[in-house]
Amino acid sequence: MNILGYFQKVGKALMVPVATLPAAAILMGIGYWIDPTGWGGNSALAGFLIKAGAAIIDNMSWLFAVGVAYGMSKDKDGAAALAGLVMMYVVTTLLSPGAVAQIQGISGDAVPAAFGKIQNQFVGILVGIISAEIYNRFSTVELHKALAFFSGKRLVPILTSFAGIVMAFVLMYVWPAIYDGLVHFGESIQGMGSVGAGIYAFFNRLLIPVGLHHALNSVFWFDVAGINDIPNFLGGAKSIAEGTATVGITGMYQAGFFPIMMFGLPGAALAIYHTSKSKNKEKVASIMIAAGFASFFTGVTEPLEFSFMFLAPALYVLHAVLTGISVYIAASMEWIAGFGFSAGLVDMVLSSRNPLAVNWYMLIVQGLVFFGIYYAVFRTVIIKFGLKTPGREDDEDGASTTAGSSNSSELAKQYLKALGGHSNISSIDACITRLRLTLNDTSVINEKQLKDLGAMGVVKLGSNNVQVILGPLAEIVAGEMKQIPADADLTTVQLPS
Repeated sequence: MNILGYFQKVGKALMVPVATLPAAAILMGIGYWIDPTGWGGNSALAGFLIKAGAAIIDNMSWLFAVGVAYGMSKDKDGAAALAGLVMMYVVTTLLSPGAVAQIQGISGDAVPAAFGKIQNQFVGILVGIISAEIYNRFSTVELHKALAFFSGKRLVPILTSFAGIVMAFVLMYVWPAIYDGLVHFGESIQGMGSVGAGIYAFFNRLLIPVGLHHALNSVFWFDVAGINDIPNFLGGAKSIAEGTATVGITGMYQAGFFPIMMFGLPGAALAIYHTSKSKNKEKVASIMIAAGFASFFTGVTEPLEFSFMFLAPALYVLHAVLTGISVYIAASMEWIAGFGFSAGLVDMVLSSRNPLAVNWYMLIVQGLVFFGIYYAVFRTVIIKFGLKTPGREDDEDGASTTAGSSNSSELAKQYLKALGGHSNISSIDACITRLRLTLNDTSVINEKQLKDLGAMGVVKLGSNNVQVILGPLAEIVAGEMKQIPADADLTTVQLPS
């Protein structure tokens, strides 16, 4: 697997622990709604909910270790998750300040500050990756009969415990330097203030086509470089009391996305519809309405973005620029809201009574302005330069007919056939919106048929890795594809002509 493909695999695995954040956001959001002034002090129920949500946020490093180990394992087995947990225990125990002082024979005051922050998402990700690699390599090993009980998957947690010792030994000497470097990077970005937030948002959008935005997000949203924007924001009053959050600052790497996802992109969708050919308007409307509502309510933008990302890349670059500007404006004006999943209406409502939410309603005003900007910019550029956005394709190319079956099982068979069948697929996986596939021969697939079945885009990474953008159906279709027998007869499956 090439390096880009490997980072793709890591990025996909990161979504496993990140998927727990909506639960924390809902619990804490409702808690702050019940008791917006006491933050749990005036209501036992509010306190109960806020503390429950904090249990997730405060243990994100452990969730990353377990989730990444599970997500990167070859067969998504619980033994890999257990191995990640075991290794995380070993590493964090051996690198705790007390243990470091004892092992190195130094006083507690002489222990580098880095070891006081050993339970962080960066270490969790490293532990998860190493645990998964050990699982993938040794989970099928058979030992001598005398030790047969410890063969296979039972062997993996044992090996990761020893790997944890080795990792702890290495980190005991290199972690202070890594930590100082990460802190310096985080401080440099934070030192740029709202400009740094805008630069981050610009690259956040640019990396979406290859799926590497998850790696970038972990730097700004979690405790990889000392920023930890999402957990600090969701921590609310607790974060304020502990000095890890500042009103008007914490949330600056999240707030400016709300105007884009709730308003800007729907404005772009309207422009795409209005500029489509008359004969294609009905088809384009069905796609744009569904994608626009997903963006507005949930903040899931990929179905909409992939509808024009490859057809009109210049528009996508403009979209990235406008996103950076939006995040910069919100950060500069200290209009702050946060999210546990994405910047949609649901998260805005839930975060509105968080004590760290400042003038959040101004993001709606900003969003209405960006709706107009997106509509005007997209419509003008599409018409002026004759861009082939959905519904404007040449007649010989044909517009997507979205001829996929409404039955998920049958739809999975259609996608499987269009991809060349099981014989052409080495691995099938999915994240929230994408099928992530490793193919034996990428030339076999028919991209037009995939798009006619409903795919918003097809991304080829390296020689064998392919992503098919399906939106929220991705995990369902991936699961159904895995259930189709390897020798299934696909000759009767109908594909768009």
